[in-house]
Amino acid sequence: MTEELVIGVLTQAFYTSLIILLPVLGIALIVGILISIFQAATSIQEMTLTFIPKLLVTAVALIFLLPWIFEKMISFMYKIVDIINAIV
Repeated sequence: MTEELVIGVLTQAFYTSLIILLPVLGIALIVGILISIFQAATSIQEMTLTFIPKLLVTAVALIFLLPWIFEKMISFMYKIVDIINAIV
């Protein structure tokens, strides 16, 4: 197992995790900004107003994105298994 192979696998793992997390974090960011604008416009400073909607929207986004996330993870696992088979 060479150093280039390890670096390549780690690079692919970080890239895959970034691709999987980016849509969920982006949705949470957009909802957070919208709620902050609403709070600034109405002068409401309630902490649960920011936490609960972001939590709910993130959970709904995960539910809808779950098939796509599984497809990306399974694709990455196939690459890992191919690399293991090539080494052994």
